[in-house]
Amino acid sequence: MIRLGEINTMEILRETDHGVYLIDKDDEEVLLPNRYVPESFKIWDELEVFVYLDNEERPVATTDRPYIMKGDFALLRCNQVTEYGAFLDWGMVKELFCPFKEQAFKMKPGGWYLVYCYLDEKTNRLVASSKTNRFLDNKELTVEEFEEVDLIVSHPSDMGMNVIVNKTHTGLVYKNNIFKDLSVGDKLKGIVKKIRPGNKLDITLEQVGYRNIEPNAEKVLQELQDNGGYLDLTDKSSPEDIKEVLQMSKKNFKKAIGSLYKQRKIELEKDGIRLV
Repeated sequence: MIRLGEINTMEILRETDHGVYLIDKDDEEVLLPNRYVPESFKIWDELEVFVYLDNEERPVATTDRPYIMKGDFALLRCNQVTEYGAFLDWGMVKELFCPFKEQAFKMKPGGWYLVYCYLDEKTNRLVASSKTNRFLDNKELTVEEFEEVDLIVSHPSDMGMNVIVNKTHTGLVYKNNIFKDLSVGDKLKGIVKKIRPGNKLDITLEQVGYRNIEPNAEKVLQELQDNGGYLDLTDKSSPEDIKEVLQMSKKNFKKAIGSLYKQRKIELEKDGIRLV
């Protein structure tokens, strides 16, 4: 069965004036227009193609990859707004439609919006929604404390930055755990620091407890090597200075240099630290 909004593996069935027709294992066919047909090919060659509906609502295949697929989140630019809704640039010839009812805030041309792509069962069209929270659920968690997870930055709050966890759950990175600039749509790794009542996920961008000593120690060593073996930072330095140089908290900096000192890899001087 051809899957709209996804990558399909299909075989070349026949050639026409408009392109080649592909066929899947269920004998369903779709056109691959001439612009995407390989320069050289043979009948029954296998291709991986993305399938969506063209301007006439017919399934069409492309070898291009969109910026977002069905079931994914991505930051997309709004190209235009009409009486029907907004149309977003997702890297395809036909723009991705976002109805007014699926807009968390009214979209404007030129604006960038974090959206989720899904298949509308009523129209069988791929559409976007910026109401991303309704596609996330924390009732049954698929993650555990201290587990590394994939994050997408969702939106800021008074307490920090809301994130999408493994494309499935919502989480929060508190302000005091943010040591680098984050923007909506950024994709990065994180750690489940704590699971609070109600399955609320506290996320950190650094590993938790003793798990974070070694990576942060490596970061300090690398910075020392990049700066001639010396850094004018100590356990008396301000959190702001440490954050600016190493993008880590003062607490984790102190753990890191403590670990390095015990391993006799650094010397602690009055105004800084030095490689042994």
